[in-house]
Amino acid sequence: MKSERDFWSRRRAKVEAEDEAARAQSEERDAAQAQAALAERPEDEVLSELGLPAPETVCSGEEVRAFMAKSVPEYLRRRALRSLWRSNPVLACLDGLNDYDGDFTNAATDAPGVKTAYQVGKGLKAHLDYLADAEERAEDTSDVVEDAAEDETDEAPVTVADAAVVDETAGTPEAPVADAPDAARPRRMAFRFETGAA
Repeated sequence: MKSERDFWSRRRAKVEAEDEAARAQSEERDAAQAQAALAERPEDEVLSELGLPAPETVCSGEEVRAFMAKSVPEYLRRRALRSLWRSNPVLACLDGLNDYDGDFTNAATDAPGVKTAYQVGKGLKAHLDYLADAEERAEDTSDVVEDAAEDETDEAPVTVADAAVVDETAGTPEAPVADAPDAARPRRMAFRFETGAA
């Protein structure tokens, strides 16, 4: 029986939500039609009908509050706010804290004293310097290898007789090599369990 109540409760709530949505939609439609009708009429007639002063004469927040009603057309509301911002020095004062006021389209090149490691067409300068240093190091090491190879060739040339002596002695070791110690044998894991009454 409880599930039936839940079903009907949900059904009633759904119907109420649909009615509320339809009501809100009709109110929005009526407001849009009223705004369109007011926009077609001359401004003086609209202001006299709503009992409002000219938007340019607004000086205080209380006068602007009357322009914030839903029945006031949007263009009159905006003009009243603009005149308020012009008339009130607190609202018109730019304190420099507005992040969106600056032009950041060319921030890297416009600001004085800004240095960057990026070069157009080349990339980051530090990366280029690293690559150049790596090439220099590679050249230095190749020069050292070439010098060492030249030094080896500058040594006394080996004759055929010397090569034969080297070949004969190559097979016999000069000193007996001690037997290498046996490598440690791999051990297997062994588990021991204590047995006894505890």
